[in-house]
Amino acid sequence: MSKIKVISLFSGCGGLDLGFIKAGFEIVFANDIDREACESYQKNIGNHIVCKDIYTLDIDEIPNADILIGGFPCLGFTIANGKNRNLNSHYNKLYLEYARVLKAKQPKYFLVENVAGIQSGKAFKEHFYNEILPTFERCGYVVKHTILNASDYGVAQNRKRVIIIGRRVDIKQEIDFPKPLNKKPKTLREAIFDLPLEYDESIANHTGSKHKININGYVGNRILAWDKPAPTITGRGSRGGGAVIHPHPNLHRRLSVRECARIQSFEDDFIFYGSNGAAYAQIGNAVPPLMSYYIAKEFKKAFCYYLYANTPNF
Repeated sequence: MSKIKVISLFSGCGGLDLGFIKAGFEIVFANDIDREACESYQKNIGNHIVCKDIYTLDIDEIPNADILIGGFPCLGFTIANGKNRNLNSHYNKLYLEYARVLKAKQPKYFLVENVAGIQSGKAFKEHFYNEILPTFERCGYVVKHTILNASDYGVAQNRKRVIIIGRRVDIKQEIDFPKPLNKKPKTLREAIFDLPLEYDESIANHTGSKHKININGYVGNRILAWDKPAPTITGRGSRGGGAVIHPHPNLHRRLSVRECARIQSFEDDFIFYGSNGAAYAQIGNAVPPLMSYYIAKEFKKAFCYYLYANTPNF
């Protein structure tokens, strides 16, 4: 069976794409506006990424494919923004660009990943159910959604995300959401215990902010528990540094870029380009590759059934 072709939008550094690649899919086109994220993507994954504003992206630039994936930016939706959540943020309109590509290319299936806050709160919930989902349905798709936690899929992090899956109306084969792994959640200790406690530039991206950290009650400066999954690694504010770890009584410092990458399930051979701040943002904005892999396996399973039912002598 030839590889199933995938279009990726709002690709960032490629976390979502990595999971699909690991599951045996071929990413034939990717797009993002962030130049440093695109550099990381291009140098780690491939030259098929186009770095430009999606508003200027011509449909003819995009090849046909079997699946469309992506997570449109969530700055207006995310609960991490607290009082700054804004339903009218221009970021909250980017789903229309995703829908533009969906309607034009008509892949068999699509996948959207976004923050749980996209359906949290009365106004945001109404927008989700009355605007976002119907927009995808009007493109000719049967749509379903759920909330998955990355910690259920081998990721050392509590990270709840809304996952939307759509199948074209003429496609009968459903795609299931992945069932949680039947194992104890991976802990922060298991993810990063073997990295040096101090920043070490001899290890790729094992660097971070040199600013002194004051431990306080704010999420960005909390002490993390070694024997639990980490809290959500975010892109918000990440250009100022990551979260804080307190490995021993005399060490107060931010997580390094590599430690954040480990928590997000990136392999150590994935190198992040740009400044430390840009790297923190790329990681925080990414879909954990391991979580993506388990989602992609369900797509692969559905495609095998689809091909079996629709291909003579399969």
